[in-house]
Amino acid sequence: MQHLEGIRVVSFNHFLMGPVGVQFLADLGADVIAVEPLGGAFQRKWGGANRSVDGQTMLQLTGNRNKRSLAIDLKSPEGLAIARRLVASADVVAENFRPGVMDKLGLGYEAIRKVNPKVIYAAASGFGPSGPYAKRPGQDLIVQAMSGLAAITGTRAGGPRAVGVSVVDHHGAALFAAGILAALLKRERFGEGARVDVSLLDAALDLQMESLVCFMNGKRDDDVRQRGQIAGWYYSAPYGIYPTRDGDIAISLGSLDVIAEVLEIPHGERVPAEDAYERGEEASAAIARALLKRSAADWSAIFSQRDIWHAVVGDYASLADDPQVAHNGNFVTTPGASGTPVTLVAHPVRYDGEAPPVRLPPQELGAQNAEVLADLGYSAAEIVQFQKAGVLGGTREPGVARHQAATA
Repeated sequence: MQHLEGIRVVSFNHFLMGPVGVQFLADLGADVIAVEPLGGAFQRKWGGANRSVDGQTMLQLTGNRNKRSLAIDLKSPEGLAIARRLVASADVVAENFRPGVMDKLGLGYEAIRKVNPKVIYAAASGFGPSGPYAKRPGQDLIVQAMSGLAAITGTRAGGPRAVGVSVVDHHGAALFAAGILAALLKRERFGEGARVDVSLLDAALDLQMESLVCFMNGKRDDDVRQRGQIAGWYYSAPYGIYPTRDGDIAISLGSLDVIAEVLEIPHGERVPAEDAYERGEEASAAIARALLKRSAADWSAIFSQRDIWHAVVGDYASLADDPQVAHNGNFVTTPGASGTPVTLVAHPVRYDGEAPPVRLPPQELGAQNAEVLADLGYSAAEIVQFQKAGVLGGTREPGVARHQAATA
């Protein structure tokens, strides 16, 4: 599956949003060269739950498949010269340093397009390339807090709460990939390069589009935290998650009148369907009391018969055994760079019914130093000299990666 075959992406990305966004392009066949410092990018040093597979962090495994790794010292004249030669050959240069860092290295958009006029320069940042927050450190939790996302995820009883994953990073990655693909299409049609900018703040607001459009129009609510069991400030009852006798169940769409009948809610506690928003807390409280009488499985069977949209709340253990997840192939297990199998989340889009394969698992630091430099015209002797002089990083002698390919 080579939708982007022949497209070279030079990626100066670290953390999560940038690497995952560029990984989307790598999955589609782009030649992605991940440029890292001698000690490795941040994702090699942290990864959640203190877990690793043969020294590979979970963050490294998350967003770095199908990429070649080049570890160079950008602080050295030789390393900077390699980087400049590399970006001159690129279709896309992607980075997520703080604004201004790449300019100081002579690798910013204006510098690159002088030698590569059709380049797509894609920058991911915390708050955008300019403005009062441009120099602030941008990170998922910080932006969840600033953007209102933590507020609307929290409850009126419990206060703000972060989403349980780096949701802004992940959505930002999708926007990053989409922006680059749009710019590539523009270049294909008009022969022009472009600059693409995506920020965590943009991503966080875009992620809340429905909620924000509701808030910004008409009378503004005083409190946007969740009400009782209801899953969002602007939703009507019954929309929410409720405890049952032995677990939890989500109720999505269904008439309050039908639900009251199914749950045998006393008539004095029923809220008419036309009052589902204004009296949402009252309605959800009555639903919550009634649901405690049976198990989640029992209610699921009853709701299915009455066409009430719902789902029993699962966890990661149940997700791993979910038949639809297995059918869709959402997880892929493949030999890792060290040879030990690793399980990854598969590419999320199907093309003619197929997902792109894992051609290269996340690579060891500098695994493709020699082959990338050879592509740029450096001789074998020059590459060895760079290695000896400490211009190149990585633990392996110059050569190709141990595991050149892996299949899904």
